[in-house]
Amino acid sequence: MSALNGRPAGTTLAVRTAAADKFVVTTERLDYMTEAGPCFLDITDDVMRAVRSSGVQAGQVTVFSRHTTAAIRINEHEPLLLHDMTRMLRAAAPENAYYEHNDFERRTVNMNPDECRNGHSHCQHLFLGNSESIPVVDGLPALGAYQRIFLVELDHPRPRCVLVTTIGLR
Repeated sequence: MSALNGRPAGTTLAVRTAAADKFVVTTERLDYMTEAGPCFLDITDDVMRAVRSSGVQAGQVTVFSRHTTAAIRINEHEPLLLHDMTRMLRAAAPENAYYEHNDFERRTVNMNPDECRNGHSHCQHLFLGNSESIPVVDGLPALGAYQRIFLVELDHPRPRCVLVTTIGLR
């Protein structure tokens, strides 16, 4: 039997009805400067602060990366596991492989003056994704014992923006 906040599995955690003024949606922007990827940046504490400041007691929080080469994932923050996951991403889409996206002689779409060769970062992102949604119970994200929220940088160091949207009842 697993439990959440001391309640047995299968029990209803929250059923609430409220007037419209009890329903809230908040979005907070979190900004980070990342290191070279793959790099796992633990943003759990920042997400917890955003949820607490929203005042939501029962609902859901979505953590969303606004980038195609930076992902959001939930996993364990254990150093050897982070090394394993980094190695797996590099093996799945090695930086030194050929990517048509990196062929600037042929590519004509979505080019910037400072464009870098990052086809591997986009391909690694396919395995991860842009967001995670987590139930909010008793005012906090209902993460498991070892679960942490990571911003996963897959490209070179740069500023990154994460949106934390909390929706629910106060």
